[in-house]
Amino acid sequence: MHVDMDAFYASVEQSDRPELKGKPVIVGGGRRGVVSAASYEARKFGIHSAMPIFQAQRLCREGVFLPVRMERYREVSRRVMAILSEVSPLVEQISIDEAFIDITGTESLHGPPRVLAAHVKRAVMEHTSLTCSVGIAPNRFLAKIASDMNKPDGLTVLEEEDVPRLLATLPVGRLPGVGEKSARKLAEVGVVVAADVLRHPLDFWIRRLGKSGATLFEHARGIDPSPVVPDGDPKSVSAEDTFPGDTANVGKMEQWLLMQAESVGHSLRRDGFKGKTITLKVKFADFRLITRSRTIHDPTDCTQEIFETASGLLRDLKIATRVRLIGVGVSNLCRGPRQTCLFPDAASIRHARVDRALDAVREKFGNDVLKRGRLFGFKEDSDGED
Repeated sequence: MHVDMDAFYASVEQSDRPELKGKPVIVGGGRRGVVSAASYEARKFGIHSAMPIFQAQRLCREGVFLPVRMERYREVSRRVMAILSEVSPLVEQISIDEAFIDITGTESLHGPPRVLAAHVKRAVMEHTSLTCSVGIAPNRFLAKIASDMNKPDGLTVLEEEDVPRLLATLPVGRLPGVGEKSARKLAEVGVVVAADVLRHPLDFWIRRLGKSGATLFEHARGIDPSPVVPDGDPKSVSAEDTFPGDTANVGKMEQWLLMQAESVGHSLRRDGFKGKTITLKVKFADFRLITRSRTIHDPTDCTQEIFETASGLLRDLKIATRVRLIGVGVSNLCRGPRQTCLFPDAASIRHARVDRALDAVREKFGNDVLKRGRLFGFKEDSDGED
């Protein structure tokens, strides 16, 4: 079973503010940011995720544009995942608004798959006031395709005998791992729909694409042995922002980095993770994108250490051109306490105490009640130039 929430961020906003129901709601950053989610009313105007906000505003002048409220979306997501965990112990959350559930052998408890899917949809609606689309199929990738077939509020069950007919018309770009570029290359050898892959033997695809060619051939046959893996830990935690105006002011960029390090560090500490690799992301005014990473000796969840490492990477770039976006991420994660130094330095102890104090205050009173001195007076919507 694949469960996918419908227009999740926008639907949460419409649920929290009933006066927005039926209106085109677009969730995203400022005017220079991108669309994170669009309600189905907004999609009728051609608006979609990752579209620049300014373009969405041109397409839908009557749209309601709202900022991202990630903590609220995470709260609702946790409710949904709790419902799914009651269906089966094998639940794999793959994003904030979707998950796979292995429902093998659950019929004696929950009835036939279609009955179970209807139960899940009702429970999600009762506990969140939101709709979801459910797909049930013999394997993961087919279940994901099924959940998308009758959105929104859909329920689709693909039986084994339905699969050949589906693959006969399914665009090859809908298969896992086949992006736009790959689809164009496949079209050059006459592969337009999934079934076209089978016009060539397996060894043809292995010679042409290697291991991914064998996977493509199996998917075109409707085969996917990938199991549902529960309790998957995140691979990284990151934050990024598009500036209100392009800037070459490194001091201003560092203020953004500190704010982002604060968010990343808090997320790591809240979920019990530390990371060893810190990555800086920079997008220039011409949309050229670069990343730089540094792996430290001991895993960290310390805001100051994350910031200082990212700031060092930024300084090493010696930026002379305007920057549009900046971000920081921490990867190479591990759980649990790290091995402590026999003689920890005073600065590390002080930073850890500051982090704990800030976390406690913000958990109780909100994120905006207390700020580090360097961020005093910093406004996210101010222009990037001084």
